[in-house]
Amino acid sequence: MIQNPIPWPNGARCACVISFDMDADSLIHIARPADAHDRLYPISMGRYGPNVAIPRILETYRRLDVQQSFFLPGWCIETYPDAVEAILKGGHEIGHHGYLHEDPIEGPDQRYWFERALTAYRKYCGGTPAGYRAPVYNINQEVVDLLVEHGFRYESSMMADDIPYQVETAKGSFWEMPVHWGTDDWPPFAHYAEIGYMMPVKAPSVGLGAFWEEFDATYEAGGFFMLIVHPFLTGRLARWRQVEMWLEKTLATKDVWFARLDQIADHLDGLVARGAYQPRVEKLPYYSGPQGI
Repeated sequence: MIQNPIPWPNGARCACVISFDMDADSLIHIARPADAHDRLYPISMGRYGPNVAIPRILETYRRLDVQQSFFLPGWCIETYPDAVEAILKGGHEIGHHGYLHEDPIEGPDQRYWFERALTAYRKYCGGTPAGYRAPVYNINQEVVDLLVEHGFRYESSMMADDIPYQVETAKGSFWEMPVHWGTDDWPPFAHYAEIGYMMPVKAPSVGLGAFWEEFDATYEAGGFFMLIVHPFLTGRLARWRQVEMWLEKTLATKDVWFARLDQIADHLDGLVARGAYQPRVEKLPYYSGPQGI
């Protein structure tokens, strides 16, 4: 049961997003800056994303007439401009995802990294992105303030609800498009010792099957279903074929609205403006300092 369900366009029962974080080989460069340039295995694994998986993914979306949201670090935008051009040509959205996939909690001077990524976005994509997703979801108050300052309309790193909600701060507000680890492909598929992850790799049907269970519950409740996946992981042949089959079946048999996250923000803005929906609100910061000490 969802306490405050969102009325979706045309009476759709559920809104669906398969969002991609195209991190490519930024992960090894931020984790091992001294010698990452000579670590050919992780570089090649990351490059599989923009060079092989992205064309495969975009062809599926073209065939099924689906437009979705992609999040790219600024360095990846600069390094893989052909992938950026192809994503935009397909009618998809590109969001802000840091510059070199730096962790906002651990990295000093978030303004520098945030605005360096914005510069790359404006050069290759034009304008200002509508949305942001923090690397490893580690958003903090400094980044929240930067989002408001730069006029971002939504954020997608927090986990306080099953459906989009509004985040309010003293400086402004935005929509939160909530994530959770149960619909992220990192736990079932990431095996990456160089950056400290050694997950037991699941079979495609097992790893992705857990996501479809999440969808079934969301659909029954009339909610919001979003995958958070990575081209170099889920864009592999057998895994992407599983996603293709699920997309084909879902589009044919379910009453769903596949949309980009900026389109969902548009829809929510319209509902609120018409007085047709009152979102739940989370106010930030949660705390003014350390607790329990």
